[in-house]
Parts: sequence; C-alpha cells; structure tokens
Amino acid sequence: MQRTILFWLAAGWVSVLLLPWHMGGGMPALWQGIMDGRPWLLPLALPLLAAAGGLAGRGAAGPTQARWLTAAGAGGLAWTVLQGFAIAQPGFGPGAAVYAIACVGLGAQGLAMRGWCKGDAFIVAAIGLVLGSIALFVGFPVVKILLSALYDGGGQLSLSGLAARLTDESVWGVGCVTGSGSVCGVAWNTLALAAVVATLTTGTGLAFALIAVRTGFRFKAGLRLVSILPVITPPFVIGLAIILLFGRAGVVTELMTTLFGLPRSRWIYGLPGVAMAQVLAFTPIAFLVLVGVLQGVSPTLEEASQTLRAKPWVTFRTVTLPLIRPGLANAFLISFIESLADFGNPLVLGGNFEVLSTKIFFAVVGAAHDQGKAAALAIILLSFTLSAFLAQRLWLGRRSYTTVSGKGDAGLPSPLPRAVTAVAATVAVAWTALTVLVYGTILAGGFVKSLGRDNTPTLLHYQTAFGIESGPNGWWFSGSAWDSLFTTLGVSLAAMPLTAALGLLTAYLLVRQRFAGRGAFEFLTMLSFAIPGTVIGVSYILAFNAPPIELTGTGLILIIAFVFRNMPVGIRAGIATLSQIDKSLDEASLTLGARSFTTLRRVILPLLRPAIVTAMVYSFVRAITSVSAVIFLVTAKYNLATAYIVGRTEVGEYGLAIAYSSVLIVIMVLALLAIQALVGERRLGRRQTAAAPARTPATKVNA
Repeated sequence: MQRTILFWLAAGWVSVLLLPWHMGGGMPALWQGIMDGRPWLLPLALPLLAAAGGLAGRGAAGPTQARWLTAAGAGGLAWTVLQGFAIAQPGFGPGAAVYAIACVGLGAQGLAMRGWCKGDAFIVAAIGLVLGSIALFVGFPVVKILLSALYDGGGQLSLSGLAARLTDESVWGVGCVTGSGSVCGVAWNTLALAAVVATLTTGTGLAFALIAVRTGFRFKAGLRLVSILPVITPPFVIGLAIILLFGRAGVVTELMTTLFGLPRSRWIYGLPGVAMAQVLAFTPIAFLVLVGVLQGVSPTLEEASQTLRAKPWVTFRTVTLPLIRPGLANAFLISFIESLADFGNPLVLGGNFEVLSTKIFFAVVGAAHDQGKAAALAIILLSFTLSAFLAQRLWLGRRSYTTVSGKGDAGLPSPLPRAVTAVAATVAVAWTALTVLVYGTILAGGFVKSLGRDNTPTLLHYQTAFGIESGPNGWWFSGSAWDSLFTTLGVSLAAMPLTAALGLLTAYLLVRQRFAGRGAFEFLTMLSFAIPGTVIGVSYILAFNAPPIELTGTGLILIIAFVFRNMPVGIRAGIATLSQIDKSLDEASLTLGARSFTTLRRVILPLLRPAIVTAMVYSFVRAITSVSAVIFLVTAKYNLATAYIVGRTEVGEYGLAIAYSSVLIVIMVLALLAIQALVGERRLGRRQTAAAPARTPATKVNA
C-alpha cells in the first residue's frame, strides 16, 4: 500500500511540475503560479504536501495517515474544480487531468485504510474513477441541457412554459383512440413502437441464440455473420433499402403489382416500416447478449429435470427459461432503450408517425430551433427509460441465477423441444431472408448508376469515394472519402478498448460490490444510452465548448462521446454474464491471498469473454455507424464516415452513400472476426458429446 501511495504522490507532483496545466501547451501549474501571476494555482501543492507529510509521520499506515490522505484527495479535487469554474482561464490540459486522477488515487487509499469496501483500495479507486468520469461526461452535459428546459425562447426563467411543454396535446393526445383526431400523441407512439420492437427483437435474438448454442446446425458461423450484419450498417441505410424494396416504386412492390395486381400503397411509411427497420437493426444486440447467457446455463440442472422424467418442453419452460431470465431482461431493456433513442429509422420511414427522437431532432435543428422544447421532450424520454429500468429490476427480483461455479460440470445440454426448434428455425429463416434481401439491395446499389432508375453497371461510385491515383510525387489517395474513413477508424479503435474496459469494470462493481447509492449509480450509467444522440451532441457542445473543459473541435471529444454513449451495452452484457458466475470463485481467490485486481484479471475476466466480445464489437461498430451523437461534433479536420454519408444522401448521391456503406460493412466484418479471434471463447470444463464408437465385428470364440 505504501508503494501505491508513493506512486500517486509522484503522479501528482509530475502533473504540477512538468505537465502543461492548460490546453494547447503552456507551463505547468506551479510555474504559472510563480512566474505568470496566477496565484490560484499555487494551492494545488498543499494536498500533495499534506499527503507526503502524513506518509512520513509517525502515524504511517494508521488512522492519522488515513485522515491526511482522504483530506488531501478531497481537497485537491475540490480546489481543482472550484478554481477552474470560478476563474476565467484556458481549459484544463493534461496536467489537470493527471492531477485529478492522482487525487482520486490518494483519496481511495485513505478511505480504504479507514475500512471502506473492506479496506480494498482498488475497489474504492475504481468506484471513484467510474463515478467521477460518468458524472463529468454524462451527468454534467445532461444537466446542462435539461436546465435549458426551464427557460423560454428569450432566455427567461419560465416554469409555466416547462409545464406547458410537458403536458402538450401533441405529446399526450389520444385522438386516434377516441376519434377526436387522426393521430396519437408522440409519447404514445414512442412507447408503442419501443414495446413492439423490444418484444420482437428479444424473441428473434433468442431464436438465433438457441440455434447457435443448442442445435447441431452446420452453418453456425454463417448464421452469426448474417445475424450481426444489421448492427454494422448505418441505420438510415437500412431504411433506404427498405424504401427501395417496399416503397411505392420499390422492387418488391413492382413485382407484387405485376404478378398479383396488388395496388401500390404507402404502408411502409409509419409504424410497420420503422418497426421492421429497427427489428433488423437491433436483433443482433439481443443475440450477442443472449448467446453468452445461454452458454452459461448449467446442463446438469437440465439433466436433473430429465431424470425426474420431465418432458423436454417442461424442462425448457421451468429450468432453461428461468435461468436465462437476466439475459432476456437485459436484451429487452437494451432493445427498448435503443428504440426510444433511435432517430435515423423514424426520420427515413416515419412519415406522419412521429416519435420523441425525431421531434427532439427537429426542435434542435429545425427552423424554429426551440432548445427548451427539445429539453422538455428529453425529460419525458428519460422518464420512460427510468420506468423500463425499474420494471426490469422488479421482474428479476432477488432470485439467484448462478449456474457457473467452481465445481466441474459434466452435464450435457438438454435437447430443445421440437416445437421450440421449429419456431426458432422459422423465425431465423424469415429474418435471414429479409436481411439477405435488404443487403443484396445495399450491395447492388453501389454497382449501378441509380438503383431502380438506371441499373447500368458502373464502378464510378467507388472510384469517386476511394480512388487512388499516381502523380509526379508517387501514389496518393484521391478519393473524397479517404480522410473521413481514416479518421473514423482511428477514433473507433481508440474508443473500443476504453468502452469495453469501463463498461465491464462498472458491471463488476454493480454485481460484486455493495455500496451506498448503487441503484442510482446504475441508472446514471444508462443515461447516455437513453437520451437521443442529437441531445447528447448538443449537450456536449453546451458543456464542453468553453473552459474549464474545452473539448469541442478536437478528436478527443469524439472518442469521449463514443465511449460513454456505447458503454451501457458493455455494462448490461457484463451484468447478465456475472449474474451466472458464483461468488465463491472470487472468495476462493481472495482466500488464497490474491487482491481484487488480481482476482478480476485472472478469474473473472476469462469467464467474461462473451461479454468482452459483446462490448468490443458493439462499441467498434457503433463508433463507425453512429450519426446522431456526433453530427454536431464533427469538423472539417475530424470528419466521420457517417457524416460524409449523410451529406451525400442529402444531395441525392445515393449510389455514393451506399458504396461507402458497403465498404464499411466489409471493414467491420473483418474487424469482428479479428476481435473474436483475439478474445476467444471461455472454457467451462464441460463434457462434450462423444462420438458413437465404431462397431467392430464380433469374434467367434470356440469353446
């Protein structure tokens, strides 16, 4: 522990003596305080001196040192925040960031010495770092934009205006039910869509997971590949493909009209079309969550049910389904929140069917530009998310779902009931057929001049976007899409490990640790996932466009936005998987003298490989395909692929947009295969089904 304290002290002194305190370079904090007339930076040395004095005093490793360390950490953080917000100066730089982390480390050591979290400094520091980062990059921006709901268009405080926005007829109207109007309020539309999509998505994801884990299907690798295709595609591209297929002039519509004389209609614009696109887009998330949970179900429990002469359907209903309840709940919650926050598909296919996300989008970027209205609608959306979160907690209750323990498991998975296998196969085949049709349209669109109008084959779209030419100085990338592609890959690769690490660490703290405010902490982690990306983007501009935290216009703000926007999926996948792992594994490691960090690294992480794959895959592909969260944060220097595609779509260059999307799909498929190979699969030491022994001819024995 003393070495750890010395490490944090050294980091603190380096931050104030050697590292630039402000953005854009400059002198360290203490040098600025002495030489540049900024005396408010000099007190930053006092907490470090106090911690050093406590370490060197007679009360080392005792209550006195614990009090000094706790006070040093809290005091250093408090003064950093106070002087940063109260005094006009440039934004925080690397020196301030390292100093804040060092203060958290020192404070954690002090709290651990005082008995917090059973004296485990790693757990205390992890809680502090996770909570601080979420409060800074989720809570602070959300509070900034929600406070704007209290003000009217003229910037005046108006509580009556907030009440009017929250109770507006366009939000809560039920005219479509009572007959007094043709449409329902946008809130009811949003809830109905989310419920339908979450139910269909969870069921479809479960069907794919059952086929992948519990059947002898030969082409499981191909099934997994097809099942994750929609998640690696920008959502509005799926919507565009659906329009090209099922719109009034779509390929399927033309075929049905020609063959069966069916009249053309606009049925695809509204709830059916948006639900179809979202189910295609979000089913892979449910599949990734459920496949790891299904792998963790103990076959011994199913064998016990069969030993008691239970039929396969009874075993599946009373043993298998209850044990995967955490996975079902998390898959439903993620799909529900994804549907609430999605705006790309409703924007393309919504028609007159408005949802909260599109209404917020137009309130922010529309001609009226009513930021207060957007914030009020975001409050309603948050209330829906909180309700879904609480409903999930009530459904799971306090039951135990542990199926992975330290004991060996020699059981074999129970065969699925025939009816379940048939239903799962039917759902998977229908979903796969529609997916193949949609992606065939997407891939074909890049190789013709104008899909549906001029189907002349051409490579012009790919040459325009990804052309490579030679000149006097050698070869160079002449395509207009190269810069955005390189930036997108760099930002995504940087965000991927950070997202997975932070998400799984948070899941570990939520499942394995008990501390005050854990429920509020868990909900706070879901905030950035629940709010539409457009609101997140605007809130980041409001929060980080001026000192003390000035990040807009940099690549760092893109990485931060991706990390905290996508982190909740890693958290939910980690919670679902950790719910199945017996705590006795942790206790055995700790009994043998290992610390919490060693236990996490050598015992828990190998069993979390399905969750690691889920977190890394999702964070990488969402960083590449995200639109709404970063559309306000990109710049000419840091332009992203999705912003480029949106720009091409707005000017009608659909072929170029689809060509770029197909290139992204290929890149992400290769990346997903590499992630799976790098992380691998967990091994639970279970007996595998043995091949039937070959029959040998009987040998006649003469008496």
